[in-house]
Amino acid sequence: MFFVTPSISAADTLVFGGCSQLKFTSGSPYEYTVDSIFTSLVNSAMFATYNNFTMPVAALGGSTTQDTVYGLFQCRGDLNNGACNRCVAKAVSQIGTLCFDSTGGVLQLEGCLVKYDNVSFIGEEDKTVVEKKCGPSLSAYSEGLGRRDAVLSYLEAGDGTYKPYRVGGSGKLQGVAQCVGDLDPRECQDCLSDAIGRLKTECGAAKWGDMYMGKCYVRYSEGRDLSDAGKGKRFRHLFHGGSSYLFLVYIWVGFNLLEIY
Repeated sequence: MFFVTPSISAADTLVFGGCSQLKFTSGSPYEYTVDSIFTSLVNSAMFATYNNFTMPVAALGGSTTQDTVYGLFQCRGDLNNGACNRCVAKAVSQIGTLCFDSTGGVLQLEGCLVKYDNVSFIGEEDKTVVEKKCGPSLSAYSEGLGRRDAVLSYLEAGDGTYKPYRVGGSGKLQGVAQCVGDLDPRECQDCLSDAIGRLKTECGAAKWGDMYMGKCYVRYSEGRDLSDAGKGKRFRHLFHGGSSYLFLVYIWVGFNLLEIY
């Protein structure tokens, strides 16, 4: 028997963030365009759980340059419009600090994703692993493993209709999966299937596991609120050397963000 226990708590908890290594000049037309993208993302989040924007960079005199800024946001499927808007506003505020003067950036909070760049990524499938976390082992608890596999299979198969946001559970084990809204049904299914396969392989018999890819994520937990996974975590740690994005280590202290490299 599957049941759904969605929660909107901890929606503004940081999961990961990364920034392009390319920089733009402060006060330049590119910066104004990025600010316009951010404003559009926040405003749109009052009415939708996903949207994307493409804006050419205006040069002096009103003409356009060859640069374009692309941006999107994605809210967790159980958030209402007010919670989605608050989450995106928080993400935009944080990415503006985290990726100051960067031509691109991505920030995933528990409740929403925000991304922008000068290279088009909208409509492109991305199965790059950007965050993976595994809990302690279930040991030889075969019943728990059976429930986990059943929940993950349910998330992978869905109910026969296309749903980019999926939740399910069995006993104390909960699962959630979601694709970014720019993927078509085939790409979404491909991303989720790959994430589920990697989650089973790389987290083994863990009591909980999170697998975040560029355009989808899958999470499961035995007796842990999935929305509380990041509580108490002060350190972020990702670095992908082969990517154009630099994922740095930060400490969140009150309202200040301190880089500790």
